[in-house]
Amino acid sequence: MIGQAIKNLGINRDDLVLATKVRGTMGKSQNDLGLSKKHVIQQVDASLKRLGTDYIDLYQIHTADPLTPIEETIRTLDDLVRSGKIRYFGASNIAAWQLMKALSYSKYNHLDSFSSLQANYSLDVRDAERELVPLLLDQKVGMMIWSPLSGGLLTGKYKRDGQKEEGRLNNFPFPSFHEERAYDVLDVLTPMAEEKNTTIAQLALAWTLNQPVVTSVIIGATKQHQLEDNLKAIDVVFTEEELAQLDEVSKLPGEYPGGVLEVMTQDRSASGSNFLNA
Repeated sequence: MIGQAIKNLGINRDDLVLATKVRGTMGKSQNDLGLSKKHVIQQVDASLKRLGTDYIDLYQIHTADPLTPIEETIRTLDDLVRSGKIRYFGASNIAAWQLMKALSYSKYNHLDSFSSLQANYSLDVRDAERELVPLLLDQKVGMMIWSPLSGGLLTGKYKRDGQKEEGRLNNFPFPSFHEERAYDVLDVLTPMAEEKNTTIAQLALAWTLNQPVVTSVIIGATKQHQLEDNLKAIDVVFTEEELAQLDEVSKLPGEYPGGVLEVMTQDRSASGSNFLNA
């Protein structure tokens, strides 16, 4: 459908950034899934054929494959870059240690490395801030967000009292959302949206765009009016006070070793140094 749409609209291919993934089950054989060299090469060729193009801009592993060494996958993706079939490769839904292991392997073997991570991140789900976000900022890896509205929770159409409209949240397979936290966030977003004459969804999306680690946000709109509304998020401007309000209501609860590190590294922070010098 994407390939045909590009042809129908007469869009210059080089003006687009096409991204797709590999890892999932594509057939009945054990060779039809995972991140082995065999499966990755088969699937990139199949994607190129379906898209009607000779290269993919961003090719992403959908998650880790416990049966395939990450070294094999990295070398295969590096080969695909060198062959011209893909321009960059990224990861999705992997742990911080797995990403760092892969980045280190690429660095010390002079191979192309992961350029981006696609992860779940929103005002409701900020779990990535514990390990992934600091890693991405330190290693200068881009972050692409999926489900920035938490399956529709952050649109305001689901209510704390249990009233739920028809939507993807009702059948979402991953229990990663924090409903009570989302309702607390909505208590702040609702009057803010009225004051700014915008929608709750636009504010929730705009918050993600205000995070330094975020490169791109994947919109999950299924209707044209949702898409048109979501795109207006780029025009939202927050005050520092509003951002502080949203940060406070959505922040993660403390967890080891975060609190210990904060206390024990104060002597190396700017404020700690000033205190010591004084």
